[in-house]
Amino acid sequence: MKEIRKIIKQYDDTDWSTEKAALAIVVQVEESAYRRIGARMFVRSSGHWTGGISGGCLEGDALRQAQKAIYNDIPSIVVYDTMDDDAHQIGVGLGCNGRIEVLFIPLDPKDYNNPVERLKTIQNQRVPAIFYQSLDKNIESNIYPFGDSNLSDAYADLINVDIDLLDKLTKEVVRRKKSKVYALTNANGQKLKVLIEYIRPELKLILIGDNYDANAFIGIAHEMGWEIHIVGTERKLHHLMLNNVKSINTYDKVDQVEIDEYTAIVLMTHDFNWDKKMLKTIGVGEACYIGMLGPRKRSKKMQAELKKEGVSIDLLSGRNFYSPVGLDIGAESPEEIALAISAEIISVFRNRKGSSLRDRTGTIHSRE
Repeated sequence: MKEIRKIIKQYDDTDWSTEKAALAIVVQVEESAYRRIGARMFVRSSGHWTGGISGGCLEGDALRQAQKAIYNDIPSIVVYDTMDDDAHQIGVGLGCNGRIEVLFIPLDPKDYNNPVERLKTIQNQRVPAIFYQSLDKNIESNIYPFGDSNLSDAYADLINVDIDLLDKLTKEVVRRKKSKVYALTNANGQKLKVLIEYIRPELKLILIGDNYDANAFIGIAHEMGWEIHIVGTERKLHHLMLNNVKSINTYDKVDQVEIDEYTAIVLMTHDFNWDKKMLKTIGVGEACYIGMLGPRKRSKKMQAELKKEGVSIDLLSGRNFYSPVGLDIGAESPEEIALAISAEIISVFRNRKGSSLRDRTGTIHSRE
């Protein structure tokens, strides 16, 4: 979501009386690639751009392709293919041995259905969004917030395909939480390729604690583009970091911070009784990740005390409770510890083990 926000800001800052712009979107990936489906790059006719569709090896050519789309005023799809590791095939050294399809869409700021205007409608919502994108000559797109009763009906009518089939495919994308391209045939016998894109809400971090190590965590979380909520005492937090958080809440107001399945909670008060009190208040139910500083014996002691108090919170076998917190990277400094915790949060939300990639069998990324 951080990249989406940057694109929206550049879009809003564009002087449309002197410039035009296009949006590049990665719509299909085969084998290895630096970025995945949904990576975006906003390009102005002046050559200024933000976002990215690769690690830097494609952006130069993508800039030219975007300006071409702006000049012609029609969408186009460009394929970058180095499956055979032939840099001369596309004129750039991709270096990933993969195939990437990129859609270039010229933007009309007066069209409130253009892709960036649609992104604006979802940037603050706390539920996933679904984008439908046709990858054929007559390129049409639309977006619906997940949970809409007409989630796929309108788009099915637009491209003239079976409503029940598109609804089934949409639910599959939502269940897997992964974007995917499907080959469909409409009622006229026309073959179509449709990208059903799944966009997660921004990750929400609730950081409970106000010691100096919280500042290191706030800095890393801000760079990640997370929505940060602090529970603690404002006067104890570094004033420069407070510009990077969405809310500051006192300990007695912790229950007023909304929690959903895209929320990570980290307890770092360094106080056993405060951590226990916070857990009793927030529970361990809805958040996808709850981490607590301290050794395992601390969690065991807390579990025993909660049981004596008649509180039914399972810390030791809870699927979403992590203590000791963070990946095992030998972290020592506050910054290293914050990095280890942040990496563990990402691994949990992406359903990965957090081990070294060199030990992974198969592809780096799961199949789309």
